[in-house]
Amino acid sequence: MSESLSSSIAMMVFDFPPLRIALYFALAIFSFVLFCLSAVRLHYTTHLPPGDPLNQGVNFYDPVVAELLFTTIITMAWSIFIIRIIHKRIEHGIMYTFRAELIGLGVLWLFWLIGAAVASSIWGDLSTFCPQYEACRILTALLAFCWLGWIVLTAIVVLTVLFVVANRVMLEPLHGRWDPRASRASTYRESRNTFNIRPFSVGSRA
Repeated sequence: MSESLSSSIAMMVFDFPPLRIALYFALAIFSFVLFCLSAVRLHYTTHLPPGDPLNQGVNFYDPVVAELLFTTIITMAWSIFIIRIIHKRIEHGIMYTFRAELIGLGVLWLFWLIGAAVASSIWGDLSTFCPQYEACRILTALLAFCWLGWIVLTAIVVLTVLFVVANRVMLEPLHGRWDPRASRASTYRESRNTFNIRPFSVGSRA
C-alpha cells in the first residue's frame, strides 16, 4: 500500500520543477507588492502630515511593518535563489539539497505567519469602518497580500514535503529533475541502485 501511495504522489508531482518555479515566481511577486505596501505605510507613519490625527500627529512606525519589510526582502532573495537553482540544475553540495530548502522554507513560513497574524490582530476590521481613507485601503491591501503570500508559501512547503517523502530525496539536489546516472551530486547514495529506488522526476526517465 505504501508503494501505491508513493506512486500516486509521484504522479501528482510529475511536472514538479515547472510548478515549483511558478509558485516561487508568484511568491516573489506577492512579496514585492507587500514590500511596496509596507514601504508606503512606513513612509506615511514616519512623515505624518500636519494636522493628521493619527498618533496625535507624532511620527512613529509599526514594528510589524518593519518585520514585513524584512520578511519580503529575504523572501524575494530566496525565491530568486531557488528559481535559479531549479532552472540551472545547480547541485554543488549540501546547501543545494531539499533538506536545506525545507529549512529555509520553514523559517520563512514562520516569519510570514507571525507578520500576517500580528497585522490581522491590529488592522483586521479596518475595511468595515474606514474604507474611504487611503491609509485604511493600504492596510487592507497589505493584509490581503500577507495572507496570499503565506498561502503560496504553504503550498510550496506541502508540495516539497510530498515530493521528498514520495521519492526519498531529502539529501538530493533540490532542482528535482536530475538523471542519477549523470548527476554530479556528491550526496547521491549508491544504496538506491542496490534497492532499485530511483527518484521520480522529469529528467530521470531512461
